[in-house]
Amino acid sequence: MPRKVDHRERRELLADALMRLAATQGLEGVSLRHVAAEAGVSTGMVQHYFRTKDEMMTFAFGMVEDRIRARCEAADTPAAPRELVRALLLQILPLDDTRRLEGHVGLAFLAYAAVKPAMRAGVSEGAGRMRGFIAQQLRQAGADGVDPDRAATGLMALVDGLGMQLLSRQFAEEEAVAALDAHLDLIFDAHHGTR
Repeated sequence: MPRKVDHRERRELLADALMRLAATQGLEGVSLRHVAAEAGVSTGMVQHYFRTKDEMMTFAFGMVEDRIRARCEAADTPAAPRELVRALLLQILPLDDTRRLEGHVGLAFLAYAAVKPAMRAGVSEGAGRMRGFIAQQLRQAGADGVDPDRAATGLMALVDGLGMQLLSRQFAEEEAVAALDAHLDLIFDAHHGTR
């Protein structure tokens, strides 16, 4: 009896190949043929699952978001707003091989989306969900002295900047985590007296 094909698994295999290429070569010159070679499959198989490179990239970017969310859910994180925000932001920082790969993919995807208006919607939606979650946690913590939406935007920008600095080896992982913690202290402790 023929083995049943897991289409999600195949799409993830191809997206993983795309991510490896994005991390080492960027995305501009990557084609469906390159992804097929990286994944060890035929170009026809890639085209069966993804009609265009943009479609495959959107899937891959969503897969990174799903993996970050799954790691956050699997972590034994206290339910306090500060700790929830910290846990999420630490999953985005490129602090290990998995997150470094995702960081390279994120940078490549953002650079690609900057010149491809059709790709921007997916980036904006993901950023909006994250910003909304962080702002909600700030409100829950009683963010009286700070605008939760602006603080959430600032935290996301901080993590993006720290991520770029880590990917280019400008400083050590411990320094990035310490900088994030110091900023979280400013937002949560100084204004709310809570941790």
